[in-house]
Amino acid sequence: MTLNTIGLSQSKTKDIAKDLNVLLANFQVYYQNLRGVHWNIRGKRFFDLHVKFEELYTDANMKVDEIAERILTLGETPLHTFEDYTKAAKVPVGKNVSEDEKTVRLIVDSLSELLKIERQILNKTDEVGDEGTNAMMSDFITEQEKIVWMFKAWLNETV
Repeated sequence: MTLNTIGLSQSKTKDIAKDLNVLLANFQVYYQNLRGVHWNIRGKRFFDLHVKFEELYTDANMKVDEIAERILTLGETPLHTFEDYTKAAKVPVGKNVSEDEKTVRLIVDSLSELLKIERQILNKTDEVGDEGTNAMMSDFITEQEKIVWMFKAWLNETV
């Protein structure tokens, strides 16, 4: 087994980087969804949701960068075109979503897809001893589970 400079199997990190590129593509769609609902939110809950969506898209933008940098750390190249993102994305695209409950539902659905991808990566990185990616996924999952719980409470739904 050939190890890379950070001590991980080159073949296994190539596979993890491929999965991270899928996550990156999905995070880019999630980020665009957040920007769209931030710009287009309407109604009586405008002020609260406008601020919350800005907080979330700022965080998502930072996570996009973290994911891309982790892919580079593993010795691979991050996806960087919208064409690549749309081919790999499973997160629903929110077009012209402006009503409060629909915007929140879009975010919950988007996060649910991200969580599925992150859990798969978490399991894979645990098996190969990739603590850097594993810790990143664990942190993302913890934060996103809380956001889903809060938005589900806002929607008056259970998790």
